[in-house]
Amino acid sequence: MRALRVLVPLLLLAAATLLGGATASAATGKYVALGDSYAVGVGTYTYDSPATNCRRGPLSYPRLWAAAHPSTSFVEASCSGATTADILSSQVASITPDTTLVTVQVGGNDVGFVSVLENCILTISDQDCVNGVNTAKAAAQATLPGALASVYSAIRAHAPNARVVVIGYPRFYKIGGNCGIFGLSDTERSAIDSGSDVLAGVIAAQAAAAGFTFLDGRTAFTGHEICSGSEWMTSLQWDKIDESYHPNTLGHKNGYLPALEALVG
Repeated sequence: MRALRVLVPLLLLAAATLLGGATASAATGKYVALGDSYAVGVGTYTYDSPATNCRRGPLSYPRLWAAAHPSTSFVEASCSGATTADILSSQVASITPDTTLVTVQVGGNDVGFVSVLENCILTISDQDCVNGVNTAKAAAQATLPGALASVYSAIRAHAPNARVVVIGYPRFYKIGGNCGIFGLSDTERSAIDSGSDVLAGVIAAQAAAAGFTFLDGRTAFTGHEICSGSEWMTSLQWDKIDESYHPNTLGHKNGYLPALEALVG
């Protein structure tokens, strides 16, 4: 009987220890998503509050990742239209020292790339499109590196131990694909894709310099560009202009999400 009186408290202590350990391990970290319209799900046509400026929605890749990892707390700071300056002024503060994962997708708005795409659709001259793309490429090479470096430095300062994944943008067009009678020429498509390549190169270089991981959107969307016949991107939407040139539902679910999971689990 004495042995039993000794054994029971020991068993209760062991059970409490196990339960305490399970509770402690239930929270496996904190994920903060930073970025622009690509990070909030513009192009999915599904939003929490369509009238709000940020236009966040449940079908974006950060939300999908967070839903698949419910034990990780999630903070969504991303907002449609964000530039690097916006990340610094209103988003980085969401990162705290206990943050374990950060994704950041920004840079396209700094060089006005959506406006360049719209111009290419509306202009008659191929050369006008090429000239617009070249202007954006020059801006990306001249001013974007420093702006990105400031963002990445601020992220690291706020979360010294976090895993940081920098998300890149896809190429927009399949060269030689079928865009229909009103589609862009291959000259225009090639110019636009070359702009995507320059933007990706600048972002990847700054991510590497900061010691961050770069997720190449061009690779994630290969074979599913506009005019591919299996698009994971929206083309120009005349009735919903602000949905244009963004990943659609499949782009987030089958493009960005698996690529992110391959990097961080």
